[in-house]
Amino acid sequence: MIGPLTCVFCIGTFARVWLCRFAQPLPQDRDKVFALKVLKKVDVIKLKQVEHVRNERDVLAAVAGHPFITNLITSFSDETSLYMLLDYTPGGEIFSYLRRARRFPFSTVQFYAAEITLILAYLHEVQFVAYRDLKPENILLDVDGHLKLVDFGFAKYLPPAQDPPSAFSKLGDEQMEPQASGAGVTYTLCGTPEYLAPEVIRNTGHGTAVDWWALGILVYEMLIGQPPFWDQNPMRIYEQIVAGHIRFPTSHPSHQGHRHSLHVPRAARDFILALCKTDPTQRLGHIAGGSKRVMEHYFFDGIDWDEIYYRRRRGPIIPRVEWAGDAGNFDEYPDPVQGEESEGGRGKYTDELRQEWEEAFASF
Repeated sequence: MIGPLTCVFCIGTFARVWLCRFAQPLPQDRDKVFALKVLKKVDVIKLKQVEHVRNERDVLAAVAGHPFITNLITSFSDETSLYMLLDYTPGGEIFSYLRRARRFPFSTVQFYAAEITLILAYLHEVQFVAYRDLKPENILLDVDGHLKLVDFGFAKYLPPAQDPPSAFSKLGDEQMEPQASGAGVTYTLCGTPEYLAPEVIRNTGHGTAVDWWALGILVYEMLIGQPPFWDQNPMRIYEQIVAGHIRFPTSHPSHQGHRHSLHVPRAARDFILALCKTDPTQRLGHIAGGSKRVMEHYFFDGIDWDEIYYRRRRGPIIPRVEWAGDAGNFDEYPDPVQGEESEGGRGKYTDELRQEWEEAFASF
């Protein structure tokens, strides 16, 4: 049983994430702190996120135990809400560290790109899952400076055409069909504008290749301090992405406003350009050889993949964490008033909604 909720450390469109402990922990769990993701059923329904929430829970259950993915411990529901109990990762978002540092040194980018590559290889080639929302805000750091990928709300199971569909391939309402490589494709527009792949914008059907595109964008942002495609107007961002022209600046602004020279190593430029091919059939990670070709790229020269996977050394960024329940690396959010209604005035989970939707939540 879950004990008292201590504080909110993350808020999304229709979810809050609380710190919590077990009410009556076993001796080995007495000092453990967990993250409890709480989703109000009415919000999930009104925002048309029922299938995404179910997909998230099922994908997290399937990938539990991976060293660089948040671990789902259990899920459950009550009269008004859905709950996912997850490991707590106290280091905060890599986004926060990047904003403070402006840009990371090559060795740091190489290390974290290696961990993400191992995540994507596992999701795509073992679990047949497209993550579809890779960005700095969804990457947390643990106490040893290793990554934990979180927020699987857009994750989608795309089974190979030759295999029978599994249980959670039936959960989504997105249109799917096989692609040439044997994996399925889907057509839902989802993700963050700066990280969307061209095929998502064109609505020509997309698959796991979108995650390799996003890795290229992420490597660029970590090295340079901003994504390659940016405008205040999202439509202009989409136009830039479809055009696919990536430029590498030769200088960058400091915190004081002065400009300093910026050198992007050739290995990094080639790696980014290979990942950010506008034609997904030519994209590194999606071409023949899959993730193995990514791992063999000379961007990763010097990387010991076993050392990375088995976490034999600490990461390059070590968060300041004073105790197990330290939430100091996250933004502060006010605790909701007891009994408050859903955010945005989306109302109550009425008897009518319950009659129509409760069966969809039964598996929680």
